[in-house]
Amino acid sequence: MQLTRYTDFGIRILMYLAVQPERESLFRIAEVTSVFDLSSNHVAKIIHQLGKLGYLHTVRGKSGGFRLAKAADDVLLGQLVRDLEHSLAPIDCESPYCRFTTVCRLKGILGQAVAAYLAVLDQYTLTDIVANRTDILSTLPDLSISVLQLD
Repeated sequence: MQLTRYTDFGIRILMYLAVQPERESLFRIAEVTSVFDLSSNHVAKIIHQLGKLGYLHTVRGKSGGFRLAKAADDVLLGQLVRDLEHSLAPIDCESPYCRFTTVCRLKGILGQAVAAYLAVLDQYTLTDIVANRTDILSTLPDLSISVLQLD
């Protein structure tokens, strides 16, 4: 099963915030787009959705930005994926319509596989995937100059 780019980027953004818990200033969309080389429109949509879902606290306006609204320990990966993925259905039997739909067992088996996939993700939190904080931080560009320019 492959996550959509939307979910993938949402997780990456949360990881980026989680490895910098001591940061006092708000994160900015321009910073995230710079770090991950993403479209600002795409990042804005993800940030907006993460805010609506309660993962981020967002502040609008000139001095606005965002930060984690939950402790990283409270962000379950399985729930995050459920919240961000449009559909977790592994196949679409309706488009085009499959003549086997009424007798097929594949959909049930694939449904079990998705449930097992999510059960594994439910065992982990955002904290777990950023436990190698130093290694993650070493992959990031030095933002001290560029962040000041974005403010």
